[in-house]
Amino acid sequence: MLPREKRARLILNTDAKNEADDQFTIVQALLTPTFDFHGIIAAHFGDHRSKTSMQDSRDEIEHLLTLMDLSGRIPVANGAATALPDENTPVPSPGAQMIIDQAMSDDDRPLHVAFLGPLTDMASAILMEPRLNERNIVCVWIGGGVWPSGGREFNLMNDIAAANVVMRSNVQVWQIPSTVYRMMSVSYAELRERCEDKGAIGKYLVDQLIDWNLRVHQGPIEHRSLGDTPALSVILNPLGGVSDWRPAPEFSPQMHYVHTGQNRPIKVYDSIDVRYILEDFYAKLARFHRGVHELANFG
Repeated sequence: MLPREKRARLILNTDAKNEADDQFTIVQALLTPTFDFHGIIAAHFGDHRSKTSMQDSRDEIEHLLTLMDLSGRIPVANGAATALPDENTPVPSPGAQMIIDQAMSDDDRPLHVAFLGPLTDMASAILMEPRLNERNIVCVWIGGGVWPSGGREFNLMNDIAAANVVMRSNVQVWQIPSTVYRMMSVSYAELRERCEDKGAIGKYLVDQLIDWNLRVHQGPIEHRSLGDTPALSVILNPLGGVSDWRPAPEFSPQMHYVHTGQNRPIKVYDSIDVRYILEDFYAKLARFHRGVHELANFG
């Protein structure tokens, strides 16, 4: 096991049943020995696809853990079932409390909280415990539209109020907008060659992705963006991408960036080393299938 100071603290917040890419990121995180993994939070993804979206995410997380024979080995908490009602009112949940408990614990290492969906649970945690603004937290967010104008983007759409709470806070934010996460495309042939024969979890990852495309997309398609994996890449390989620090924007009801210039800077990524993070996933999955169980430390 890696020494404590060589492991990055991580909580993963995931709308796991929203589409078909969160699953790959969850598996990769579980197979990363560099992570001191404090837990997974099941996130909602609005009510336009499901009226029970948070519970759907929870069920999917548990299914992945079962396929990997990891049930009961890592804490899983329910996040908020809905978006914030406004920018002043949290939606308390075990997931938000998990963030608070870990952030307020006696540990001098940064706490990375990676959000693969809306920022509801981060915003709720901040509103519930304002001292988080003074703690060493890195909020990694897959979300937001094209800089500098913005516009409709799915993760932002599911809780605009929460995004504004986080952007106005003093919590450190690393944003991976849609222009970056859409560049993570993989083909069916690639996934079949690299994943399908890697046990029950490898086959499930491929099958559920193809099934999603067949049910949801119109017309011919044989690719999918694994758009959540950059959330891990920026933690594991901080220089593996182009980024800069910009004053945190806020968001209009139409999801456009509002550049007030009054908020602290956030790190915004303009590109990610796609080769690195995808090959890292394929290699870890292959080693896991061979019985080399280099897992995250479930602390």
